Amino acid sequence: MSESPQTTAPVCYRHPGRETWVRCTRCDRPICPDCMREASVGHQCPECVAEGRRGQRPARTVFGGGAAGRAGYVTKTLIGFNVLLMLISIASAGGGDAVAGGGLGGLLGGGTPLTRWGSVLGFAPYVSFGPVHGIAADEYYRLFTAMFLHYGIVHLLLNMWALWMLGRTLEATLGPLRFLALYLIAGLGGNVAAYLFSAPNAQTVGASTAIFGLFAALFIIMRRMGRDTSAVVPVLVVNLVFTFAVPGISIAGHLGGLVIGALMALVLAYAPRMRRSAFQAAGGAVVVLALIGLTLLRTSLLLG
Repeated sequence: MSESPQTTAPVCYRHPGRETWVRCTRCDRPICPDCMREASVGHQCPECVAEGRRGQRPARTVFGGGAAGRAGYVTKTLIGFNVLLMLISIASAGGGDAVAGGGLGGLLGGGTPLTRWGSVLGFAPYVSFGPVHGIAADEYYRLFTAMFLHYGIVHLLLNMWALWMLGRTLEATLGPLRFLALYLIAGLGGNVAAYLFSAPNAQTVGASTAIFGLFAALFIIMRRMGRDTSAVVPVLVVNLVFTFAVPGISIAGHLGGLVIGALMALVLAYAPRMRRSAFQAAGGAVVVLALIGLTLLRTSLLLG
């Protein structure tokens, strides 16, 4: 009577020194415990899992945001950039009252060479009989730079705290690119409003224009998602009361950021799903073009 031949155990295709009787349910190759990946049925090898993920469409929120927004990279980058410019601003003034000693009972800082260079300024000289500066003097960059500059540490901390609280939620919901567009366009809208309605020699800086836009956007987006907004309204009302009650705050800038942020949020939240990205991009472009038109109108009035 002859003996039956001894059966040899297969070896893992990634680790030839390891015997295994388990096979990948997709490619049927032997896999050891280190290579097993849980699947809906049985186990799969790492290569088949990676191939399956490549064939899947990434999950999107109802507004078009992806998983990348959950890390909050744009929010963190914006905060870091604001902090960096605050340090440069203090250095440009050589200390002094750049940190404190200004408004709000001395809590805010004073102007610095950097804030004078980058503030929203209509059309005025820095010093008597000096050269005229401002947006109407072709310094249109001020409409962007002003939203990243602050008068002192307290001013910076208040705005960065609000950005941290609002930004992470909105970035996770909208995704990095849509959130960044919302932030920049709301900040631009607030600065354009300050240019339109403030005195030509008034100088304003701060991320508050963009922050108020984020407040409005959070309210609209939460309503779009059917969530409770009762916690948002009191905070927004307090900030509006603060805007009107405290001297020296740019009312036009805050309200402008609020209105433009709301408009952008409506575009992002109610874009039709079939052509969502195209509709959102077109809506944002229309808002920006309207702001450009208002800016040019104000410039012509100041120079006329």
